[in-house]
Amino acid sequence: MILRGGENISPAEIEEALLSHRAVADAVCFGIKDDKYGEVPAVAVTLRQDTETSELIGHCRERLAAYKVPVAVYVLPEIPRTPTGKVQRRRVGESIIGSRTAG
Repeated sequence: MILRGGENISPAEIEEALLSHRAVADAVCFGIKDDKYGEVPAVAVTLRQDTETSELIGHCRERLAAYKVPVAVYVLPEIPRTPTGKVQRRRVGESIIGSRTAG
């Protein structure tokens, strides 16, 4: 669960919205620290075809409440998973957080 300024956000809801886009093959949502809200949603995706990250954010805006829209989209070659296929959400977030701070 992501806690943004007192609002609970389900990562699964954001992932579902992204997976409904034709270009998205896989998606994982995670929280990143934010000075104003405490935490905000961000996503990492793998793509079937090239698309702009702004298009993916727009896609989310059409399907989600404004506070649930990801502040950032990262394109990865693959989403890390355990041997049983479970997404390693913490690993994705930790590797990306080191390269960006929400603002």
